[in-house]
Amino acid sequence: MTSTPQPSGLDPEIAARLKRSPDGLVPAIAQQYDTGEVLMLGWMDDEALHRTLTTGRCTYWSRSRRSYWVKGDTSGHVQRVKSVALDCDADTLLVKVDQVGAACHTGDRTCFDADVLLADADSGAPGADQ
Repeated sequence: MTSTPQPSGLDPEIAARLKRSPDGLVPAIAQQYDTGEVLMLGWMDDEALHRTLTTGRCTYWSRSRRSYWVKGDTSGHVQRVKSVALDCDADTLLVKVDQVGAACHTGDRTCFDADVLLADADSGAPGADQ
């Protein structure tokens, strides 16, 4: 991001609770609200969270482009926000959404289905229950 804090309309009480990375970001996990399917991980600063909470559409901070982006503005694959929760450590957001189309930039429904490292933990593999 930039070296100076970005002005934000985020409620100061919410902002005070967030534990951010050194670059001012909080990871935001997008999850399909009705199935529990984990869709993607994006990054939010205070302003991105403010926009997400007030518009009902997920807004993220692009670390590579160094700018805000609203999921679906170019692809049409929007995320309509159903709820936003802060985890117990106040360092991760869970955004439950109604995903329209693909969540992943590759065109896949989720970012987590192309490179499965363990398919079935109950398969009897050694150490699976430890």
